[in-house]
Amino acid sequence: MTLKRVLAIILLVLLADQALKVWVKLTFYYDTAMPLFGDWGFLHFIENRGMAFGMEFGGGAGKLILTLLRIAAVIGIGYALRKMVLHGARTLQVVSVALVFSGALGNIIDSTFYGMIFSGSSPFEKAVLFPPEGGYASLFHGAVVDMFYFPIWEGRLPQWLPIWGGEYFVFFRPVFNIADAAITVGIGLFILAQRMGHATMQEGTSPDEAVHFPEGAPHAAPGDEHARTQLAGEPPQDPAPAP
Repeated sequence: MTLKRVLAIILLVLLADQALKVWVKLTFYYDTAMPLFGDWGFLHFIENRGMAFGMEFGGGAGKLILTLLRIAAVIGIGYALRKMVLHGARTLQVVSVALVFSGALGNIIDSTFYGMIFSGSSPFEKAVLFPPEGGYASLFHGAVVDMFYFPIWEGRLPQWLPIWGGEYFVFFRPVFNIADAAITVGIGLFILAQRMGHATMQEGTSPDEAVHFPEGAPHAAPGDEHARTQLAGEPPQDPAPAP
């Protein structure tokens, strides 16, 4: 896969992710929802200051550390992705890493800049882009915008179930965004690519590497060096005289 195609994938994910986030941020009151698929799919606007799928990581200092770690990770992933492209890695591997890279970068944009360019969102007031009084947080302390919520099943778990028996349960509870989805799909594709590569190595020579002889053409049996020299166009060598 060429570097231009990889950049196209990254830009497509980033544009879709950021366009939806900005629209939701400016259109929705905080913690409000709009149905997508009946009762099991919603656009539900929330923000989180932590990791993917709404998981949080302690306080202002934790937020700063998490954002800096994300930036370092994206730099490392980007470097590895470039090397993979230049060395001709398999398309599925390259696509998987490109999805992880673009998803991580999309959430970094929120964490780094959204606190400076948006006003705060609340259940009673929508956010404003570039407010005159300044944003709701400093550099590296912005919140990530999440919006996809799919409560496919909800109800009480059976009483016989250990630990969680009788508790109210929702699947799928976490709220996420396009960047989170890109990271998850990318990781899944990378695992699949690794398994496929391992299976190919277990089977030995791949079909693309196999040597095919024309029908009726002579070919050498394993260990038949005399036939191999004839196929290569080299004159046969006389066997060494017996002592």
